[in-house]
Amino acid sequence: MSEEVGTDAAQDAVLAHRDGDGVLTLTFNRPERRNAWADDMYEAYYGRLTDAAADEQVRAVVVTGAGSTFCPGADISRLGRLGRDDARLPHHPVDVPRRFPKPLIAAINGACAGVGLVQALFCHVRFAADTARFSTAFARRGLVAEYGIAWTLTRLVGQERALDLLLSARAFDAAEARERGLVSRVVPRDEVLGAAQAYARDLALHCSPRAMAVIAGQVLDAQDSTFDEALQTSYRHVDRFIGSADLREGVASFLERREPRFEPLGPPPD
Repeated sequence: MSEEVGTDAAQDAVLAHRDGDGVLTLTFNRPERRNAWADDMYEAYYGRLTDAAADEQVRAVVVTGAGSTFCPGADISRLGRLGRDDARLPHHPVDVPRRFPKPLIAAINGACAGVGLVQALFCHVRFAADTARFSTAFARRGLVAEYGIAWTLTRLVGQERALDLLLSARAFDAAEARERGLVSRVVPRDEVLGAAQAYARDLALHCSPRAMAVIAGQVLDAQDSTFDEALQTSYRHVDRFIGSADLREGVASFLERREPRFEPLGPPPD
């Protein structure tokens, strides 16, 4: 069983569809603007993710774009308004995707640049169409690296490669994106969404939601910690899971050669 989720006009900029296995697919839906980023998309996407984090029926999320693009960056009309002397850029928080507690998988079906690339890099795993094109874009629009991408990109590809991509703002293809570690899979364009959904479905069916939430947090926090700090954190988390229902179910399902029945992840604390 699958269903459309939340169809009110305020959320039309990002469509939501949940399948029977708990995989929610979010689709950037401004095809008339090639899914260019604007305030309505920001509000709808972050709202959808907030709802998904609290929805026990959602176990993994795939994000993609309508039509032939993923998100090619900010709406150019928005950038035009920012050229005025008195203009100010809204400082939107990014903790919603960056700290999302469930697997967040990007299915990059086409152009992915600027703030669109920022959103893709917040995802835990990224699939790219073999025809997708990428760019940081900012320097060619007279902007600096936004939304913390200088931090994110440097940790993904290293300092020199990050500087190359940020300073030149040049376009590069999916093969280079994979070679540099920006995406982990490159597949034919008409298969990219299905491949990402199949991966998300495997996680939804076979992995503990609680364990995955902790692991995602561990990996993010470890980027700014020493090995000893990460080790001590792992010990604390292991102590919580020893004797837990999740561990009992993981072992039992393996020994009984059946699909696991892990409990859903509860809503995040207030």
